[in-house]
Parts: sequence; structure tokens; C-alpha cells
Amino acid sequence: MESSSVTSGASTRREATRQKLYEAAVTLIAEQGFSATTVDEIAERAGVAKGTVYYNFASKSVLFEELLRHGVGLLAASLREAAERTAKDGGTRVAALDAMIRAGLVFIDRYPAFTQLYVAELWRTNRAWQSTLLVVRQEAVAVVEDVLRAGIDHDEFSGEIDVPLTAAALVGMVLVAALDWQAFQPERSLDDVHAALSRLLQGRVSGRP
Repeated sequence: MESSSVTSGASTRREATRQKLYEAAVTLIAEQGFSATTVDEIAERAGVAKGTVYYNFASKSVLFEELLRHGVGLLAASLREAAERTAKDGGTRVAALDAMIRAGLVFIDRYPAFTQLYVAELWRTNRAWQSTLLVVRQEAVAVVEDVLRAGIDHDEFSGEIDVPLTAAALVGMVLVAALDWQAFQPERSLDDVHAALSRLLQGRVSGRP
């Protein structure tokens, strides 16, 4: 029992350290770019020794790859939770998509630096972590695809919908609209932005007036 407790405590501490490194790295890289950001700066911002960075991650590139996995994993989990909660409450698939839009906005509002970094990396194709980026992107998009396919199966959506492209478009809509909101329309509330995207969803996906 003691051994298990000690192991659990060490695991918790390491996870807390990795979280601090993620937060430091995403902020610095969003501010000044990947190439300009050094391991020394990440360690200093996180409040740890440089060796701690290398203890947790083999290199700066590995840290960045794990940052992408961690961040998009949190986004996918929030989308999935929103869809499952709506289904549990007896809501439609359109309602599930609407709940996922709000969950995405909440995530982006909470992690703006990560979102900015993630969207920027989607446009770059020469990075060492491109294959990782494709995998984590699909992780988030797949959650939306599942809801769309369920909606088609239950005659809530048209069978003519291109599921992969529609799912990618919905995720992209939330990401880009949220970044535009934060950069150029910060005076608007989350509820206001959600309402605008919700109206777009109702007109473009449900097919009903």
C-alpha cells in the first residue's frame, strides 16, 4: 500500500511539472515562435531547472509534440463531454453540435495561446511533428463526425452531407471565429459569439428554417 501511494504521489508531481512546462512552452512559443524559444526560457518561465525539462521530454520538439497531444486531447474531451451530456438529457444531434460549439468556445477562451499556436501550425507542412498534428487534428474532428453520422442514421441530417468535410468545417468555424472574437471583437461576450455561431449551425446543418 505504501509503495503504491509513493508511486501515485510521484506520478502526480510529475504530471504537475509537465503541466507547468506545457503552459510555459505554449505561452512563449505563441509570443515569439518555436525557433526563437529556448529550453532555458521554458524552464525559467515554468520555474524549474533546465534539467527538469529534459527529464520529462527528450527535446524541445518532443515537448512541443506532447503539448499538441495534450491540448487537442483536452479539446476533444470537452467536445465529447458536451455531446454525451446532450444525449443523456434527450437532446437532438443538432443540440449536441450546438453544445459542442459552446464547449469549443469555452476551451478557446480558457486556452487562447494554445489555440493560436495550434491554428498556426495547421498551416505549416514542414515541421517534424506534422504527422502528430494530423493525428491530433483527427482526434477532435472525429468527435464531430460521430455526431453527424448518428444524426444521419436517425434522419436528423441529410444523407448527402459530406461527413469528414462538414466536421472539419464546423471545428474550423469555431477555431477561426473564436480567434477573430478575441483579436478583433473582444468586447463581445462568449454568449454573444455562441449565439451567432448557433444561428449559423441551425441554418447550415439542420436544413430547417
